[in-house]
Amino acid sequence: MFGKSEDREDYQRIDRPVGGMARDLPDHFFIDTHCHRRGQLIYAYAGSIRVTTSTGSWVVPPQRAVWVAAGVLHSMLALGPTELRTLYFEPERCPLSSTECCVISVTPLLRELILAVVMMPVEYDKHGRDGNVVELLYLEIKPMRSVPLHLPMPTEPRLARICRWILANPADERSILCWSQIVGASERTIVRLFIAKTGMTFTRWRQQARLMLAVELLSRDRPITEIAITLGYDSPSAFSAMFRKALGSSPTDYFRDSKPS
Repeated sequence: MFGKSEDREDYQRIDRPVGGMARDLPDHFFIDTHCHRRGQLIYAYAGSIRVTTSTGSWVVPPQRAVWVAAGVLHSMLALGPTELRTLYFEPERCPLSSTECCVISVTPLLRELILAVVMMPVEYDKHGRDGNVVELLYLEIKPMRSVPLHLPMPTEPRLARICRWILANPADERSILCWSQIVGASERTIVRLFIAKTGMTFTRWRQQARLMLAVELLSRDRPITEIAITLGYDSPSAFSAMFRKALGSSPTDYFRDSKPS
């Protein structure tokens, strides 16, 4: 469609500050752990994608993009058929100073700028129209202050055991007291470790995990009632209330509102 390479390595040493690549991925397509010489902005024009690093995971719907700094190991999983649009930035001229992953809010203007750069030739005219588009792109990329679709993953063995179970069994309502007995630690220790290692309470982490899974299931067009049951909510309305409070939109409207007209 775009007539450009779909090999990420072809964009790492180009003679331009940014290169844009388009790639369409089928549902469940997995890109194994890797890193880049350049910083990477990962954007799903349609569909959704999950980005995972050693410190956590991010779900990227069409209203968001994820910044992955140069050299950061990460993997990616398509959540439904996904139109992936990726920008690679020269390390000497990154749009963000962060060496950690962070979420970018994709405004309608930024969306169009990303698409414009993807459609440019690799060696675009730096001093012409394309160069001006790139300069505007740099001005539009700003990190979000809140990260509603980030889930920190602790490496502490007892917490990691709890978190892996919750991700596999999101409807599980086991209390933190029950978990402390299972993993062989006091309730106070588990409470303290969750805040220290994830920045969240146990209850908040579990709700965040359910929210991330909800977006993944919505990406695959699963019915609201089925999602509510899978995540352990008493009713679709209870699930919808949680979703709207967290993301400012109903589950039904979330992806519909994000689709470009």
